[in-house]
Amino acid sequence: MGRGRAREFGVSIGRFPPGERNAITDVSGVRVGHATVVRDLGGDPQKAVRTGVTAVFPHEGLPWKERVYVGTHVLNGYGEMIGTNQLNEWGILHSPVVLTSSLAIGRAYDATAQWMARHPDGVEEMPVVSECDDSFLNDAAGFPLTEEDVWAALDGARDGDVEEGCVGAGTGMQCFDFKGGIGTASRALSADLGAFMVGALVLTNFGERHDLLVDGVPVGREITDLMPESSPPDGSCVVIVATDAPMLPHQVRRLAVRAGLGLGRTGSVATNGSGELMLAFSTANRIPAGARERQMAVQALIDGPPDDNPTTFTALFGATVEAVEEAVLNALFQAETTTGVDGNTLHALPIDRTLELLERAGRFSR
Repeated sequence: MGRGRAREFGVSIGRFPPGERNAITDVSGVRVGHATVVRDLGGDPQKAVRTGVTAVFPHEGLPWKERVYVGTHVLNGYGEMIGTNQLNEWGILHSPVVLTSSLAIGRAYDATAQWMARHPDGVEEMPVVSECDDSFLNDAAGFPLTEEDVWAALDGARDGDVEEGCVGAGTGMQCFDFKGGIGTASRALSADLGAFMVGALVLTNFGERHDLLVDGVPVGREITDLMPESSPPDGSCVVIVATDAPMLPHQVRRLAVRAGLGLGRTGSVATNGSGELMLAFSTANRIPAGARERQMAVQALIDGPPDDNPTTFTALFGATVEAVEEAVLNALFQAETTTGVDGNTLHALPIDRTLELLERAGRFSR
């Protein structure tokens, strides 16, 4: 059976409908770029390169000229997201968010800072860069990532459909002892809830096989073969959530918190040796850099106990959880079996067997 997105095989998560692309780019203006780096140097298995970069821009313009409100959350902190001090202090996102391999985070940071500074309308600002460990498949200690790779992801950022699976920063990643990678999904709220959009993009590198749930079905308990011969690191997961709902920093942080629930619905327990890092932003308000005025009018949802039924916040929370859950499944469904450094292999999730288990559990009929 060929690869494809979970929904293409009839696996529909939750109750909210997806956006047109079922991707983070359904939030108008959001752009995603990948640079996939795969090399086999002289046939030496110890030098296999399986890595890459993924860049997410919050809108169609330059984020350091038009900042947006942002919030972060750490579910388990054995990971790094450079820039979180600034994000949490000011509540604004002023750069693209760049994802890559753990040991390449310094190079990705340096290259992104150079890219921003050398842009025709550039700025000397600190970018936001995060990571997951791809050393099970990638010669990470060989430091194969180049500045040009980072620049390719930044220059290639586009709206529209988002490539998933073994691409960009997800090239060398695992998920529940299967091959993982990049996944994305979105949810659209109805007109009575504001007609807002929520999108999520995940870099998956987490989970143990026996914990894997697909639409609540314990698939990992049933598919016990196709295991890697040695255990990958506990790993990490970086989640980026975007919305066009008008939210202030403390409000959008609440979406970042709910992203962790989306991971939990796939079976994540945020292990002690893992790093689950969440970032969420709202595109509704653009905060201009260098403005002469000292204040500006912004829009925001009304805080406090719900006085509407159903409440918009609750719907946004549910949409975030569903989008993150489906994004993880899309990463699994799209990723292909990959062999990397030292001959280590991560097998693709067997879609046909997964669908049989879902059908047996009454999730759908084929």
